[in-house]
Amino acid sequence: MPSCYAVKCQKMSRNKFNVFSLFSGAGGMDLGFMLSNKFKILFANDILPDTAETYTKNFHYEIINPNEILPGIKLPIYILGDIAKVDFDFLKSENPDVVIGGPPCQDFSLVRAYGREKHGIAVKRGRIYSYFISVLAHTQPKIFAFENVPGLKSANRGNAYKVIIEDFLKLKIRWKEIRNTIGNSFTNDFKNYILIFSDVVDSASLGVPQKRKRLIVIGVREDLLGNERQIKDFKMKAENLLLNKGSLLSKYPLTTLEVFEGLPLPELNHEYVEIMKEYKSIADAVGTQKALDWEHNTWKNLSFNVVEDYFRANGTQPSFSREIDEAFEEHVKILKKLEYFKERIEEKFFEDGSNDPPNELEKVRDRQKMIPPDENCLFVKGTKWEVEGRGKSLIYRRIHPLKSSYTIMAYGGGGTWGYHYRRGRSRLTNRERARLQTFPDKFIFKGNTTKVRAQIGEAVPPLLGEKVAELADFVLKNI
Repeated sequence: MPSCYAVKCQKMSRNKFNVFSLFSGAGGMDLGFMLSNKFKILFANDILPDTAETYTKNFHYEIINPNEILPGIKLPIYILGDIAKVDFDFLKSENPDVVIGGPPCQDFSLVRAYGREKHGIAVKRGRIYSYFISVLAHTQPKIFAFENVPGLKSANRGNAYKVIIEDFLKLKIRWKEIRNTIGNSFTNDFKNYILIFSDVVDSASLGVPQKRKRLIVIGVREDLLGNERQIKDFKMKAENLLLNKGSLLSKYPLTTLEVFEGLPLPELNHEYVEIMKEYKSIADAVGTQKALDWEHNTWKNLSFNVVEDYFRANGTQPSFSREIDEAFEEHVKILKKLEYFKERIEEKFFEDGSNDPPNELEKVRDRQKMIPPDENCLFVKGTKWEVEGRGKSLIYRRIHPLKSSYTIMAYGGGGTWGYHYRRGRSRLTNRERARLQTFPDKFIFKGNTTKVRAQIGEAVPPLLGEKVAELADFVLKNI
């Protein structure tokens, strides 16, 4: 039996648009494109074997090495290896409609030549990023979607982001400079791109039960665009879709309790009360001023009505009588879309072991029993449960049942795994983390616990990917 929810979207159709996926990881963005049922991924790539195994387990692609790409190669394929070794001259005849990817930009640097204004900024583009630009030059897709961390906008005082944007807008001019970075002799009379979206998107506003922000840049090949009015319409559509204007989700985010229990909040009052009453005596047990302040400011203000406490936790109130009903109707639609509806995650079995209870030290479990939802290791500072040398708010932080989760981490040592809102639970399972990323339960992961954690944490939430796909589909049908 097929192992993945995505496989039903995998039937090759001549009516679907072609996509090349770069730095694909486990396939979060790709899954979003597949679930839209408007695209087929012809090419995907990553350098990590376990990540490739996860991708191909779900999408059923053949894994090959870069040196196996030959003229006339049968697609779709997944290239396992360094993107620098992929010859895109052999693949450009496939005429991808869309190129998507999120290249790491850690080695991107800029140095201003102070006192020599005519020299401006000396640019040393990261090699990996430069290969993303190289694929645009070689294949000239109609659209590209570039995603990255929000911090890229402020890196090098904002100059790195400025250079990247100008590379897209002035590809003809910049290509000679870029190709010197990667030793590429390719030349062609190719086109620049017009950007229709370049902003930080908060996934929670799209229905992802997680405060996860990503920089999204979307460009359309300039020769395909008409007048300014068309460009303006595309930009407006992009903002409406990716910033989810007109939706109530920004005001009323989907919660961790809902995605773990598979039901909307109004049906979860009993579960909520049960969860929170476990923390009744925690302030006395911890005994610090911070714990006493929590008891006074948080615990004693709880109504133990799940909807009322949801308003308080998220700092919101309905603007009109039907608003909250409409908001929870949106929540139900998302739960059904993701196939979480009435599917409680705890104790559910998965063949990949992703929901198996994690092995933890007894001292970690004991500490977590003293930390309530939305609090972290600082809650037990000055007690026998204190974590030495740890002051960051992320460390040993519990998720809150009535909020979206904080950002799920891909890497990090003790205290960064993410912790359950139930007092009797400590670390989240990888499958719970996958739900917070909006991966379907039928998506199977390959690799050990740490590697699966990284695959999930590095992924673009598929629900965000589907919004990008919806925009791409709209543009492609109107150019």
